Amino acid sequence: MDRLSTYQHTRPRMMVIPMEIYLLRHGIAEDRSATGRDADRRLTDEGRAKLRRVLERAHQAGVRPSLILSSPLRRALETAEIAAHELGYEGKIVRIPALTPDSSPQQVWDAIREHRSESAVLLAGHEPLFSSTVAYLLGSTREMVHFRKGALVRIDVESTGPTPAGILEWLLTAKLA
Repeated sequence: MDRLSTYQHTRPRMMVIPMEIYLLRHGIAEDRSATGRDADRRLTDEGRAKLRRVLERAHQAGVRPSLILSSPLRRALETAEIAAHELGYEGKIVRIPALTPDSSPQQVWDAIREHRSESAVLLAGHEPLFSSTVAYLLGSTREMVHFRKGALVRIDVESTGPTPAGILEWLLTAKLA
């Protein structure tokens, strides 16, 4: 068993964790789509390969989302599809506007709360939204994370009340995977 897996399986549980939240920033995307529309930008081959490395590592560490939510933008949807494949997720990928780049952390939290019965929710989306959302979920008013393309963050929440109170469990980038 590798170090990340060992940590996840041996660390003491001081609280019951009703939800694991995974934020997955889309992989490297083309600079310009064929249509010229930002929403149509696709992942590059390099972006797909780096995502697969991160997600293979996450799978080895036991990441198993019970639900995947995605921004409707093409690069995020492609990211969500790769995540579903690599993590063995067989459910439907749900597209939600709360994960578009111009959304707010509160809108993301509201969307998560709509799925409070899920044990592990993976969100596929964008910057600058995800850095702000990580800070918000951790109770900070300022961004504290450099959220690289293809990075995956796990935050556990004890409850899904109106204000989040998350615990940062880990951050994984392609460079570390």
